[in-house]
Amino acid sequence: MLLHLLAAAGDHLQFKDLGLSPVALSLGFFDIKWYSLAYIAGILIGWWYLLKLLAQPGAPMARRHADDLVFYATLGIILGGRLGYVLFYAPNMIVEAPLQIIRLWDGGMSFHGGVIGTTVAIILLARRHGLNWLRIHDYVACVAPFGLFFGRLANFVNGELWGKPTGVPWGIVFRNTVEVGTVEPARHPSQLYEAGLEGLLLFAVLWFFFWRTDSRYQPGKLVGIFVLGYGLCRFFVEFFREPDAQLVWLVDATGLHMGQWLCIPMIAGGIYLIATANRRRQRVEPIAGSESVA
Repeated sequence: MLLHLLAAAGDHLQFKDLGLSPVALSLGFFDIKWYSLAYIAGILIGWWYLLKLLAQPGAPMARRHADDLVFYATLGIILGGRLGYVLFYAPNMIVEAPLQIIRLWDGGMSFHGGVIGTTVAIILLARRHGLNWLRIHDYVACVAPFGLFFGRLANFVNGELWGKPTGVPWGIVFRNTVEVGTVEPARHPSQLYEAGLEGLLLFAVLWFFFWRTDSRYQPGKLVGIFVLGYGLCRFFVEFFREPDAQLVWLVDATGLHMGQWLCIPMIAGGIYLIATANRRRQRVEPIAGSESVA
């Protein structure tokens, strides 16, 4: 099948030949989009995996807290992601079209804003129940790659956030990337690069540190590994990704994309959390279960 598509496309695979559509299911009066399903899948699978983590000794919260966390985190992801996009990538929307801010169905979400929103949600949940917010964040960090993986796959299905023009054999000719009448160049499928690095690789790294080391007993270490790992992966992939049209001026002026600038404090913060995690190590009295871990 793949060879047939490549042969039909010439030197590079044509995105249109993949037969992908942003709409997963059309009900006539309502369309269910893959991007929405990606959010739902990330949250549900992340919740399932979180319960597996909480079943281990030294858990920072009980099942009832995890159920509440899903609600808090979902709000944090949606509100933080949208507001982050507006502030970081489209600040003109605040003045020119403020009502468009609430039009989530038109697209436009920022991962960095989602991280801030989720962090605020975790802090509010922890304060409400008297829990250690940083240890909760460690566990949430371990499940975050699920959402990143499905989200980047949805970006690919939507044919958005494509990469820079390239001549590599796996380059893909996306639609509507240049002016009408101009030959569409093959581009890096940067969405898939991010799915592999931010999703699969980062999950594997966090899986190892959670299940094969004592990192979960050092508050902040796992979330530090997550933000450092994400920051490095995103910073790297941005070199292959086409910058947002409204922010080309930033690349021309600094040589770095907005995504890379936003990753710099993440990288610095991740290094700090990892370096200082051992001094925060304490005897962990689990919220669920009876086993204590020093």
